[in-house]
Amino acid sequence: MKPVLRTIAIFAMALLSGPCLAQKEPFQFVALGDMPYNIPDDYGKFDRLIDRINVLKPAFSIHVGDIVSGLTKCSEENFTKVKTRFDRFAGALIYTPGDNDWTDCHRLLMGRYDPLERLAYLRKLFFPEIGKSLGGMPLALENQSLVMPEAFSNYIENTRFLYKNVWFASAHVVGSLNNHDPDRPAMVAEYEARDKANIAWIDDAFRLAGQSSALGLVLFWQANVHATPRRTPDAPFTPPFHNTINAVERGAAKFKRPVLVIYGDFHFFEVQPFVNLKREPIPGVTRLQVFGEKHVHAVRVRVEPSNPALFAIEPLIVPENGLP
Repeated sequence: MKPVLRTIAIFAMALLSGPCLAQKEPFQFVALGDMPYNIPDDYGKFDRLIDRINVLKPAFSIHVGDIVSGLTKCSEENFTKVKTRFDRFAGALIYTPGDNDWTDCHRLLMGRYDPLERLAYLRKLFFPEIGKSLGGMPLALENQSLVMPEAFSNYIENTRFLYKNVWFASAHVVGSLNNHDPDRPAMVAEYEARDKANIAWIDDAFRLAGQSSALGLVLFWQANVHATPRRTPDAPFTPPFHNTINAVERGAAKFKRPVLVIYGDFHFFEVQPFVNLKREPIPGVTRLQVFGEKHVHAVRVRVEPSNPALFAIEPLIVPENGLP
């Protein structure tokens, strides 16, 4: 087995100890994204992965977006077929949209849809009941649209929940430059409004986790926010993600407990320190990039409050889907 598939423990910068920690129960959840992607070819693989997750019986699963590829039409038919598969999750499923799910839908091969119209449709289809996740055993969620209705009433997809003293929060941060396209002014305006909503939501997640003495915080979105322009890996990180990176750094400096950031976008499994704009690791913050595209597998995350490391991560491989 390749080294990347070995079990990886995240050594969180937590200074938590004592009886209250020992009394907290461990649990596990599953993270996945960028799938089924190549449809309909990957439907069988995705179904096998869902079956494997259902056997595992995690507390819940998180899907970080990109339910179709950039070569797939953003049609209601295709989206509905994915939603039908989401409904096969026996436990709770929390979904946050990816760029292929709406921002890129204006492209020729994706059907030349209006991205804002596709976003409205996604919200209708994948967030049918505000306050509840997807899946066979839905979790109760808090939505930004209700928590911050004065400024951010549209953002039903930004959700959060507390599970056994660990806070989880999604933010609608997507690839393809976070929809910041200077050639399309309407998209720049959309980015600016959504970026404000995301930063307010991330800031509040850190505030809430700190005030509630949570053991840790898990943030999840679709984009690899440490992306750089193509063929220039040493260039500064892409500007439309700077505010997100700064929000994590700002929040972690005050929180001083374990933070795990989960995303997809680049389609391969990776666990690394989460770095700031100077490429310096932010103490206590780890980033997890999930499998995706042709690698139709998931990641299992165990939360172990009684151990020095709060989070432990390992691949969840379906051998029939091919080894990564």
